[in-house]
Amino acid sequence: MRLIPFLLLSLAALAAVLSFHTLGLPSLPAASTTVVLAAIDEAEATQRLAAAIRIPTISGAAGQPSDPVALAAFAELLASHYPNAHRVMRRERIGDGSLLYTWTGKDAARRPVLLLAHIDVVPVEPGTEARWTHPAFGGVIADGYVWGRGTLDDKLNVTGLMEAAEALAAQGWQPPRTLLFAFGHDEEVGGTGARAIAATLKARGIRADFLLDEGGALTTGILPGVSRPVATIMSAEKGYASFRLTATATGGHSSQPPPDTAVTRLARALVRLQDRPMPARLAAPVDVMLERAAPAMGLVNRVVIANRWLFEPLLLRLLAAQPVSNALIRTTTAPTMLRAGVKDNVLPAEASAVINFRLLPGDSTAEVEAHVRDAIADDGIAISLEGSFASEASAVSDPDSAAFRQLAEVTRAVFPDAVVTTGLMLGATDARHYEGLYDNRYNFMPVTLNAADLQRIHGTNERIAVADYARLIRWYRRLLETLD
Repeated sequence: MRLIPFLLLSLAALAAVLSFHTLGLPSLPAASTTVVLAAIDEAEATQRLAAAIRIPTISGAAGQPSDPVALAAFAELLASHYPNAHRVMRRERIGDGSLLYTWTGKDAARRPVLLLAHIDVVPVEPGTEARWTHPAFGGVIADGYVWGRGTLDDKLNVTGLMEAAEALAAQGWQPPRTLLFAFGHDEEVGGTGARAIAATLKARGIRADFLLDEGGALTTGILPGVSRPVATIMSAEKGYASFRLTATATGGHSSQPPPDTAVTRLARALVRLQDRPMPARLAAPVDVMLERAAPAMGLVNRVVIANRWLFEPLLLRLLAAQPVSNALIRTTTAPTMLRAGVKDNVLPAEASAVINFRLLPGDSTAEVEAHVRDAIADDGIAISLEGSFASEASAVSDPDSAAFRQLAEVTRAVFPDAVVTTGLMLGATDARHYEGLYDNRYNFMPVTLNAADLQRIHGTNERIAVADYARLIRWYRRLLETLD
């Protein structure tokens, strides 16, 4: 009988601890109601974006140059559309078509701000052209949208920045500190242009206060239990590494197959690797993301997130259940390419597969390779790092820095209903090539996207609402105006 009072007391104590941590979650900042945003000629700005979409700056295959004629035409379009910005900014062509703009600030002693976007776009998958409502490079404005490749990834950020700069330059405004606009020409195939710009800045001894690149956005219906738009200003980027697994065998005629072949050996290795994923954990950007978004969630979710010390195993299981959230908590394993055989009646002498890994901050390429060797447990399979696209996960930037607070305040000014938090960039961006050239780096695109919109990026019917593009321009202008 003495056990019952003890259990009741323990449960009461646990409930008190859970409640204490839940009540200790940060409250959501009040929406800004006093900010007056600049007026924008939406029709004219939209026409300029549409014109940019009509120039097919399609990235060439990896290692192959993009179309120099298209890149030159795009550079000329920027000069003709934004004459005031070009009057006050110095433009340099870097590498095979990347552009670096420098807008000298009033105080040369202050560290500059580095703002990135990329000029190139991915091609349309052959055979899918007819699925587009409007041609991918038509730059059609219809039904309240601008349609075409680059409306989400990533010409809208190039032209959006230039729209903001053009309007401010026309007013005689000068930034309090130097601004650097870095527009890479081949981000989609590795970013040699970004590397060249980064090398140029490094040679000049330039270090930015912060860097901002594409990535996070305002999403709706993505984070469970949150009805408001969630603005994820990413504070880190996952790394990228692909490994080729190669199994060899004698080969021969398929009428006399041995018990084991190159194909079966490789297949076993792939199954073992798939069945043994890298361990899950809450990396710093995701941990902070959940904590800052929790106040907009229901009570159960708030209790779980506020008490991660107790519920983290449960939380990880829940996050692992969906591909998008699973990618936030582990280095992911994705077999993407297979090659074996030349004829159906010939046993291949070699079979290979490429496995793509996206590295969680804290995991290294060397650790991933060790994991692969341990998981497949077959010394007869050769393992090699594939291609030149590999990069380690970025360092985690400060989610409480002055730069992050400014980005958050600008976001709340333009999107008053937004829940602003941090996050982890899952894809590879040009920002990865600028390591060591900034104090903090963030990935954010001030556009509202739902699940269907996310499928349009690199997919069919890429488009942006005219109203969303206008808000993006206002966001960039507000950012530049408040840099002091």
